[in-house]
Amino acid sequence: MTGPKAKSGSAATSPRKRFSLTGRSARLDPRVHAVRGDLADVTLFETVFSAHYAQAVMTRCTAPHTMLYQKPDAGSVAVSQILHGESFHVLDLTGQWAWGYCGHDDYVGYVARELLEVDQPVPDHVVTAQAAPLFTAPDIKSPIAGTLPIGALFQGVAEGDFIPCGAHYVHARHAALIADRASDWVAVAMDYAGQPYRWGGRGGEGIDCSGLVQQSLARCGIDAQRDTDLQRATLGIEISADAPLRRGDIVFFPGHVGLMVDGMQLLHANAHAGCARSVEPLADVIARLAPLHETPVLARRRIMP
Repeated sequence: MTGPKAKSGSAATSPRKRFSLTGRSARLDPRVHAVRGDLADVTLFETVFSAHYAQAVMTRCTAPHTMLYQKPDAGSVAVSQILHGESFHVLDLTGQWAWGYCGHDDYVGYVARELLEVDQPVPDHVVTAQAAPLFTAPDIKSPIAGTLPIGALFQGVAEGDFIPCGAHYVHARHAALIADRASDWVAVAMDYAGQPYRWGGRGGEGIDCSGLVQQSLARCGIDAQRDTDLQRATLGIEISADAPLRRGDIVFFPGHVGLMVDGMQLLHANAHAGCARSVEPLADVIARLAPLHETPVLARRRIMP
């Protein structure tokens, strides 16, 4: 990452502001609150005790996609994924790693710092094709320099059939204006058909169950948290057990989530099938989970218009 580094140290500003905490330091979910043993986001200074606080510096991902890791180690668990153009707020830089949180859902982790840049243009387009070719010229016969995954963001003003994307071009049929929201998140989820199941994936060479829900809702302008338990606690309203399900309803299982295609069929990305757009009867999913869980369905929720 080039540009100014994240500022760590005291939360005070000039002129110096003194503050004190009373009571116990709160225990926050470290997945979505940037707190670790030696450092915390300065916005949390009234909530948690920390030896040091840091003011986040906003960057954007310049790679097609990259994983967000639990530790500063590419061999550690990948907890999520950042796509091209998405923001990442850096709180600390150590060696080859940046620690901070994702702009779209506050999820905390480590990203390879070389894939982040400050002062990047604010995106206005989102890739809607499975993989949008990056043409070297505004011509379908021109060489392709690479691809951007579905859900990637970029800025550009359409020039005929092509949209400039940095030094390259994306075909206008492979992207849409972010402001032009979709209305059917199930149809958006169908666009991920064939993607392999990838733990932590959000569309870059794979996707997981909660990533599919998050990305499908995002295309419709609906913010969703990253993990299934966080989604279950925050999305929509509870549907009573005797109410019929309908298209777009969200069904939560232990460690899993899916979208209803209609009153009977569930669409989900799952390790059992190994891919996204696995559509099967909800009853079959419940039957498969019943021997493993006393309560195979934890919640059924509906996002109201």
